[in-house]
Amino acid sequence: MLNNPVPVTLVTGFLGAGKTTLLNRLLNEGALKDCALIINEFGDVGIDHLLVETADEGIVELSDGCLCCTIRGDLIDTFTNLLNKADTLKRIVIETTGLADPAPILHAIMGHPILSEKLRLDGVITLVDAVNGNNTLNSHEEAIKQVAVADRVVLTKTDIGSEVEDLQNRIASLNPSAHVLVADHLNTLEDHLFNCGLYDPQTKSADVENWLGAEAQKSHHHHHHDVNRHDANIRAFTLKTDQTVDAATLTTFIDLLRSAHGPNLLRVKGIVAISEHPEKPVVIHGVQQIFHPPATLPNWPNGDRSTSLVMITKDLSETFVRKLFDAFMGNTQTDTPDKQALDQNPLAVPGFSGTFSEKIS
Repeated sequence: MLNNPVPVTLVTGFLGAGKTTLLNRLLNEGALKDCALIINEFGDVGIDHLLVETADEGIVELSDGCLCCTIRGDLIDTFTNLLNKADTLKRIVIETTGLADPAPILHAIMGHPILSEKLRLDGVITLVDAVNGNNTLNSHEEAIKQVAVADRVVLTKTDIGSEVEDLQNRIASLNPSAHVLVADHLNTLEDHLFNCGLYDPQTKSADVENWLGAEAQKSHHHHHHDVNRHDANIRAFTLKTDQTVDAATLTTFIDLLRSAHGPNLLRVKGIVAISEHPEKPVVIHGVQQIFHPPATLPNWPNGDRSTSLVMITKDLSETFVRKLFDAFMGNTQTDTPDKQALDQNPLAVPGFSGTFSEKIS
């Protein structure tokens, strides 16, 4: 029986990005020993000679002890079968189809009332082909979403790609919290792809700088590239405040966002200073409408005790989200038309400026 939540790593990327090559390398390096590999494909599983029997048998064992299966119908059933079969399971790795939107798989991990206690999302790894990456991002919104939800972006085929730097800048603009890695520069994949910094209930810790990303914590940092029809709809920004946040206020803010704009919240990750216990930060993360239960750390992982929420949205204005957050934090400002009406009112009392509430506070 598995006692602790099993970490789940999602490997995604558009067609031809190199997902099968990466899985073969992980298997050859022994990184998937005592793990389970789920292939979200129909037909033959493309992991070459490493299968000891066909995937048509259901859950099979690879030569290094990794369990392997394909998704047939309900992903929930696949998870359940794996958890029931394995006495010890170090990790579950899921490879999605090249055209897949990662969100439904993440929802299954984070939103199921039972599986959310037995599984925990460790991270999303997105592969991007350095030869065709820009054209793919220009032509397919699925590829944009795969990059937007990633914790790690792995560039492949950089030895023959001609626009690597431009592609890196574009990825950083779409998702500043993701660490961009070059596959050919990594000696061992396991050290760089797993343990992405999300809260680990076994160690009760989180590598916040690793998780949120250094770039994402620079509130005014922007990358510039040619905006295309898909990129223009994706916005990545950080809500940051030195104020502590009341637990009920945070809950209401998140609930309002996800109920009214859930499909447009591609990814939300953050560490929050809660007013009720400011010495113990709270880690939150969500994908669209589904949020993992908040986890409390025993202490702050670094000297910065400010609240940071990384938001990656689609068709959702950064200005709108910031104003909503400011309103919940009590930092509202008078709307421009109202302010003009007050300032330019011919009946205004001479010497009186600002709102009435500002005068009496």
